[in-house]
Amino acid sequence: MFMGKKDVGIFESVDGGCDVWSSKSSADHLVVMVNGIIGSATDWQYAAEQFVKEIPDKVFVHCSERNVSNLTLDGVDVMGERLAEEVLEVIQSKPNLRKISFVAHSVGGLVARYVIGRLYRSSVTEPLEDSCNRENKEDSMGTLGGLEAMNFITVATPHLGSRGNKQVPFLFGVTALEIAARYIINVIFRRTGQHLFLTDHDEGKAPLLKRMVEDYDGYYFISALCTFKRRVLYSNVRYDYIVGWRTSCIRRDNELPTWEDAIIEKYPHVVYEEHCTACDAEQSDLVEDTDCDKIEEELVTALSRMSWEKVGVDFPTQKFTAHSVIQVCVLHCPCFHHMLMCFSVTRITISFVT
Repeated sequence: MFMGKKDVGIFESVDGGCDVWSSKSSADHLVVMVNGIIGSATDWQYAAEQFVKEIPDKVFVHCSERNVSNLTLDGVDVMGERLAEEVLEVIQSKPNLRKISFVAHSVGGLVARYVIGRLYRSSVTEPLEDSCNRENKEDSMGTLGGLEAMNFITVATPHLGSRGNKQVPFLFGVTALEIAARYIINVIFRRTGQHLFLTDHDEGKAPLLKRMVEDYDGYYFISALCTFKRRVLYSNVRYDYIVGWRTSCIRRDNELPTWEDAIIEKYPHVVYEEHCTACDAEQSDLVEDTDCDKIEEELVTALSRMSWEKVGVDFPTQKFTAHSVIQVCVLHCPCFHHMLMCFSVTRITISFVT
């Protein structure tokens, strides 16, 4: 079904997905928007429309449709395979596309990381360390489905998983509750819950999130991440009781910044932003001798070997639903314009490359 909203074209498929583009342009930049657990394509539709209205000559937005409702419980890998095929179908149907970006919420960010590892193809031979450290590179070392990788943006995504160590704030850091939650979540959220709590051991393999911080068995998870010109993390600094600040911004506990007195006048809900350069440091020697902390440290260390732009947001009126409403709130306030800047040719704070 096609619906016109002024100059914005919207095609809604029978499966519930939607494509949004300007009816007056032939955009060459595909933006894939990925929903979180128990979500759907409609979660991002408003954002898709705003992207196209703001930069109509730049982007063609696709809100993913293959992983909705209970299908989001099938596991990060299964969802990733579905989405990879979906993205390839979109690319094949739009031969004018040349660039690709991802914007994902919650678990959708993990799915997006899986997808890019699946779609990545190397175009030049280059040491991984050099490609991750090289800023503003003109020539990509690889492509995703044949397209140039531009922006990788996640919103409240548990990049370090949800396994203890206060990663799920509503458990209050109580060890007994965190241990019990592993079993309860596995029942409620099935395979996806196992991936989040790193309790999956398929055929004796390491947990999926550990495998996803390296190039593993034909999937180029890290090479693909390094290919993006820009990687941005949006995180709730408080009131997100599902995904803690540390796991969504890929930091150790002692690295969390002080934000209470921060004022960014142009974007009032953005309370902290930082451009973190690639770090070649080895794992911290301060890690406690527990399996949980060791795994988390491995994830932080590996993901810190590339640059990230980290944005902390705060919505003080959303004290119990911050995780769910961050999508809506970011899109209905100046934070959305902050995100749109990521697609701007001119870098203004955190800019979106087109």
